Amino acid sequence: MTAVCETFGVARSNIAERVKQRSTKTRGRPPLADHDLVDEIKAIIADMPTYGYRRVHAILRRKASSERRSWPNAKRIYRVMKVHGLLLQRHTGAVDTRRHDGRVAVEQSNLRWCSDGFEIGCDNKEKVRVAFALDCCDREAIAHVATTEGIKSEDVQDLVITAVENRFGRINTLPKPIEWLTDNGSCFIAKDTKSLLIDIGMEPCSTPVRSPQSNGMAEAFVKTFKRDYVSVNPIPDAETVIAQLPLWFEHYNTLHPHKALGYQSPREFLNRQTEI
Repeated sequence: MTAVCETFGVARSNIAERVKQRSTKTRGRPPLADHDLVDEIKAIIADMPTYGYRRVHAILRRKASSERRSWPNAKRIYRVMKVHGLLLQRHTGAVDTRRHDGRVAVEQSNLRWCSDGFEIGCDNKEKVRVAFALDCCDREAIAHVATTEGIKSEDVQDLVITAVENRFGRINTLPKPIEWLTDNGSCFIAKDTKSLLIDIGMEPCSTPVRSPQSNGMAEAFVKTFKRDYVSVNPIPDAETVIAQLPLWFEHYNTLHPHKALGYQSPREFLNRQTEI
């Protein structure tokens, strides 16, 4: 220590005292109250069992912020969940090698909306088909339609009108053009669908043939929705599923932490943008 102190031109006694104080402070630190944290984590994953440590951390941070108190960092959440066997298993599925053209995400809301559909199989063998509209910036699921039949052009037109009304109110033409990104499903590329989009001020945009991953944001939403809502809730029949869909979409928009949004929910992100 003497050689180091002489090199830097500082007093050896001063450095020794600093080391002594730091050691005393460390020894006197109270133990972490992990048991309280475990209870909070278990309460979160009891409600949303598909959440990993990052989303659990976002929920805890949101709760602590509303109560005006400090919150644990993500590393501590990971450690506690690992010790108590609460982490999700790592996904080891095959890597998707489909071609992806371009970047779907945009920098501002209401520049591009993407849309897609998916199917929910009920316990009684009934099928519910759902189509949705998603903003490619704030990730809000703006609107959805559901039916026990196939998604038709009329359903997509209803979806478009509902999405526009939810964002802008009852208007005939958009204040500025918005891209409408979809795959090449017949209901999306139908003549009547395109005619409505153009009339209302939207720009129809479909993915390249055999490249559905070019609408990757919509595909990612489908995966998230099925994992975090469909797979962990009762789906005995079509009537039950259709009744629950609005609640699931509202939870996603209001509370679901999104990685691309800094683990804010879409509505939290939109509110922050409004405040700025």
